[in-house]
Amino acid sequence: MADFEVRKDNKGEWYWTFQADNNKTIARSSESYVNRSDCLHSIKIVREKSPSCTVYDMTTDPISRVENLP
Repeated sequence: MADFEVRKDNKGEWYWTFQADNNKTIARSSESYVNRSDCLHSIKIVREKSPSCTVYDMTTDPISRVENLP
């Protein structure tokens, strides 16, 4: 089962990683947080927003919307 993991970096700040079913890290928070609560809040945002997010292919001109993910 895919999971979020909350960790601390070398500066003692909080960040999250997202682990795939094979336990490989496939995503990391784009920033580190001084407060653990802020880190957890960013996980909440990702979880709430991702089911309805649109995927864009930024390599096409014009930028295209990906309709069917493999």
